Amino acid sequence: MEFQLWMLLIFPLFFGMGWLAARIDIKDLLSESNVLPHSYFQGLNFLLNEQPDKAIEAFIEVVKVDPQTIELHFALGSLFRRRGEVDRALRMHHNLVDRADLDENKRRQAIFELAQDYLKAGILDRAESLFRELKKTPYEKPALEFLLELFQKERDWLKAIEVAQQLAVVGGQSYSNQASFFYCELANEEIGRGNLDAAREHLQQALQDYPNAVRATMMLGDIAASAGQYEQAISIWKNIEEQDALYLPLVAERLLNAHCSLNRDEEGIALLRDYLNKYHSLDLMNVLFDSVLKKEGPAAAYKLVRDELERNPTLLGLDKLLEARLLEVSMERRADTKLVKDLVHKRTRNLAMYHCANCGFKARQFYWHCPACHAWDSYSPRRGEETGVPL
Repeated sequence: MEFQLWMLLIFPLFFGMGWLAARIDIKDLLSESNVLPHSYFQGLNFLLNEQPDKAIEAFIEVVKVDPQTIELHFALGSLFRRRGEVDRALRMHHNLVDRADLDENKRRQAIFELAQDYLKAGILDRAESLFRELKKTPYEKPALEFLLELFQKERDWLKAIEVAQQLAVVGGQSYSNQASFFYCELANEEIGRGNLDAAREHLQQALQDYPNAVRATMMLGDIAASAGQYEQAISIWKNIEEQDALYLPLVAERLLNAHCSLNRDEEGIALLRDYLNKYHSLDLMNVLFDSVLKKEGPAAAYKLVRDELERNPTLLGLDKLLEARLLEVSMERRADTKLVKDLVHKRTRNLAMYHCANCGFKARQFYWHCPACHAWDSYSPRRGEETGVPL
């Protein structure tokens, strides 16, 4: 292609156009910066210098000077709530809700934020009312989730079940497992009042909605056993194997006691042996160990633990084996064996903990409802060493 002199004119032209565009952008930026209050830039400067309290005060001045800064209202209100300054959050969001010039979407957002403020402040009836206002809006699902939290705090299990059912429709996600625990809580309340028939109805409803509700099955068996209906209780507890066999250790002692009440001790021991052979469990082994020791003697108890340890080697199992060995060794060797057992026991104390899969909270007893994070069904029925969770 032959070079033409007129092409030299293109370069100054492009340069001029770029210079002009840059000038226009700079003018726009300067114009916008002149519109923003000085307090806004002070707030940004405080944030950059890690002075959040001064930044908040500066942004509050911006809101006073320019009431149109809607997003800044929302941001400050949420920040106040997170910092525990609920009164300031309430005032901020109340101002937004009361504004006549606010469009419908922003007003819904303000109601949603205000409801959270009331929930944080513990004014639950007002929070409930505002969350319910958001039905059939884009905030319906998160509002229902907060209502579910609210009713659990109030222990209003019937309303919690109702909200769980609504969430299943709105969110397309099943809440039947969680609802089954609410039915169990209702059953607990009825048991406390002595209304066993009402308690059974709640537990049967839990199983109807969620067939694998192990807790409901355990409680139904407990009601039968408390009434002396041991055969029925055994039959009910056996269903747990089909629901989730990992939970069988939680009813092992109940099963054994029910068999003993019917004078069928050997049948109960045989049942637990069968479970232990199919589902390795330290808790199952412990219950069985005590029963075998009582019925068949130290040698049989030691063999039980040794066989299980060969199949499922664990430090907790070793601790139990040493306990069984102490029952058999001579007095001369007892001191040495006890010393070893004590050392192993100290190393295994933390391994015997249950742990919450949601927050990691550790406990020596099993919980259906985590006392730390309040999650339902977050505990494995197996000890920490069995699950491989570092404790």
